[in-house]
Amino acid sequence: MAQVKYQEIIEEIFNELKAKPNKGKVATYIPELGIVSAEKFGVYLRTVEGESFFYGDSNVPFSIQSIAKVLSLALAYKTDGAKLWKRVGVEPSGNPFNSLIQLEYDCGKPRNALINAGAIVICDVLMSQYEDAPAVLLDFIRTASGNSSIEYDMRIAQSEKSQGFRNMALVNFIKSFGNIKNDSEKVLDFYFNLCSIKMSCKELAETFVFLANNGRNLELNRDILTSSETKRLNAIMLTCGFYDEAGDFTYKVGLPGKSGVGGGIVAVYPNNYSIAVWSPKLNKKGNSYLGMKFLERFTSETGLSIF
Repeated sequence: MAQVKYQEIIEEIFNELKAKPNKGKVATYIPELGIVSAEKFGVYLRTVEGESFFYGDSNVPFSIQSIAKVLSLALAYKTDGAKLWKRVGVEPSGNPFNSLIQLEYDCGKPRNALINAGAIVICDVLMSQYEDAPAVLLDFIRTASGNSSIEYDMRIAQSEKSQGFRNMALVNFIKSFGNIKNDSEKVLDFYFNLCSIKMSCKELAETFVFLANNGRNLELNRDILTSSETKRLNAIMLTCGFYDEAGDFTYKVGLPGKSGVGGGIVAVYPNNYSIAVWSPKLNKKGNSYLGMKFLERFTSETGLSIF
């Protein structure tokens, strides 16, 4: 196969999209997200061979929000193994990320770990396993990323907490079914911290490349997850990573991925690369408007997807 001209393709698609109207809207329900410059746009690709290709605002940190749920799930799966699925499912929800509807039908068991309800249960699982779960998770993320400077952003966490009424309802509703074992408020604080992490496209792509590399960290040459765990995590991202737009992303892009309401998207092409895109303006489903369009064009232009 001829070598793909990643840099040339990235720049071409980026500049074409930048020249067109961005029809998305910045998330304002979390006050700290509403003050981010709406015109930011960055891309960073990291191959499993260690090559990097990037363009735009790829080094500017932003709130990764729900993208972090993949990393908390990775640690919980590594810790609890298959028994984790007794408390959280692996099915797409087909509903918005903060929906309470299915919890009633499913007796407090979230459909998957990448919606808010599921990520809250994952935080509870980690709190039952570790005395200081937030510190353990942060250390896990630093190891996966090879970046010891990654921190929780308490300003963003507090901003989320100030408007977190629906998440408060979720954690207490789940607890009413017995699927939250720890103090609800402490679990929720951990969840808000998780979503507050800031990374750049560069840091995200470098962090997630282990999922393109059968679970192995490139820099440390050590396994973050087993190849079997990695396969299953990628499968969950493919089917559940974009809430009620997961099918659309799979159809148009054809990669496992995860979005966040901070405007970031990370996607993985197994055995090849991880790629992160950031543009704060979101479409009606809560996913980056330009990010979705960029990745659709990118996999079409390169001819590289899992299908």
